Order: sequence, then structure tokens, then C-alpha cells
Amino acid sequence: MLVHERNFTELRKRIEELEVFCRERNINLSSEIKLLCERVKMLEEEIYQNLGAFERVHLARLLERPGAMDYIQAIFPDFLELHGDRAYGDDPSIVGGLATLEGIPVTVIGNRRGSDTKENMKYNFGMAHPEGYRKARRLMQQAEKFGRPVITFVDTPGAYPGTGAEERGQGEAIAQNLLVMSGLKVPIIAVLIGQGGSGGALALAVADRLLMLENAFFSVISPEGCASILFKDPGRAAEAAEALKLTARDLYELNLIDEVIPEPVGGAHRDKPGTAEKIKERLVYHLKELLQKHPEELVSSRVARYRKVGWDYL
Repeated sequence: MLVHERNFTELRKRIEELEVFCRERNINLSSEIKLLCERVKMLEEEIYQNLGAFERVHLARLLERPGAMDYIQAIFPDFLELHGDRAYGDDPSIVGGLATLEGIPVTVIGNRRGSDTKENMKYNFGMAHPEGYRKARRLMQQAEKFGRPVITFVDTPGAYPGTGAEERGQGEAIAQNLLVMSGLKVPIIAVLIGQGGSGGALALAVADRLLMLENAFFSVISPEGCASILFKDPGRAAEAAEALKLTARDLYELNLIDEVIPEPVGGAHRDKPGTAEKIKERLVYHLKELLQKHPEELVSSRVARYRKVGWDYL
């Protein structure tokens, strides 16, 4: 929990105690308490609107922050999960399957992480193995075959770097995803909902529309890793986070994403249904626009988009 959130939680607790005290002693301080609540709310809004980059990284990493399955279940109640890469096995850290969005058949794929220790172990903290990326690629190619748009929910600290993953072709699996997504002849919309770590995140984020929640981040390296390499001091992670320009606001200003989706004050976990509804609204908006485009136009625009990024930032 952020220091800010602990402080505001304590303030709200004290206000509740004051209300109980007044009721028990029949003291009328309702107008004063109302004014105090309004001031706390204003202060909270001001602080959360001006969080530093590393503070937003902490918000993106919160265990209670909604994950891909939270949004999939809220936005696609008819979601049917599919399993396996048809080559090695099934990686539960990537979830994918079939659904409809406002009557439009779609394929939905997302990084799945845990909300407690048991789930973190089961889903490998959201770090996918090669078979997870190959499962995602299989579902994308299936979507193209049947003309279904692809929607992805990105939330991973990065691809799993273990020996087994490398032996089974982690780098090749990610590269193949980038290649396939670049040429997919159906609309692709990616939503960064939490952590966006390096190639592991990019493997689900080559899209026609790239949306980010306000407190998500997208970076080639973690702030701690960057600080360790550049400054030889992981304690300078906050400084590294600012330099990396990894926040949704930074990336929008750099024209690297298409839209920032606002979150409730304090983060998406404060209002999961409301955040899901906002995401759904933006998905419907962008999907209807992309469905008007010819498949060849989608591919040429997507390739031009990422080629421009390459030239602009070389």
C-alpha cells in the first residue's frame, strides 16, 4: 500500500470515529464533518493526480489491482476459455478464448497473475513461458481464420527468464508473436491494465489501438533493473522511473499509445466494476472504428505505425 493510501485510510477511520463519538453523545457536527470529508477528498484527488512515475509503478503492482480475468469476466460474461499451444502444453499465466462484445465475436487474450501467494505461484507471477506465447499466437491465427477481432489485456513484469523457458525457445516464441501480430488481417486492440514489462508485454501489444489505464506502465526494463545497471544502485529506482518515461501520460505525450483510460481516485481497485465499464466503452468505440477498415489497410497501417516508432526513436 502506498504511504498516501495508508494516510487517507487512517484519516477516513478517524472521521468515522468522530461520527460515532458525536452520535453517542448527541452532538451535532454534521456540517463540520461534511466539510472535513470534502477537504480530504479534494486533497486525495490532488495527490493522486500528481503521483510520480515510481508511485504509479507501485499502484500497477498492487495485489488487489484488478487483473485480466477480472475485466474479462466483467466485460465478456460469455467468455469461453481455450487451452494449450498444440506443441508442448498449457501455460495458465496466459488466458485466452472466445467471447462477444456488443454482439461482435472476438478472441480475448490476457496475462494472468495472482491476487495472493497461492495464485502467484500457480500463474508464475504473470510471467509467461514459451507455451503461453505460442498459445496466444495459436488463438490469434485462429481469430484471423474466422474473422474475429483480437483484444488483449497486458499485465506482466516480463516473460519468464528461467532455464527451462530459454531451452524451449522463449525468445523465438516472443519474436513469432511480434511477426504474426504485425500481419494479422483482423483488428487488434491491446489494453495495458497494470505492468507492461519489456518483450513479455510487447508480445501481446502489437496492435492497431494501444490503450493504457491511467496507473499502468510500459517499459523496456523495470525501474529497479534500470537503476541497478545505470547507477549501480537499485535504491535509485524512483529516479530511473522518471527517466524511463514509462507512465501512460508520458507515453501518450510521446504518441506511443492511443488513449489513456482514467481510473478512480486511488487506483482501479477502488472501483473494479466502474473501471471495467470504462474499458468496455473504449473497446466498443475503437472496435467499431477499426471494423470499417479493409484487412489490407489494417496491416499496412499497423506496420507503418511501428516502423515510425522505430525510426523516431533510433
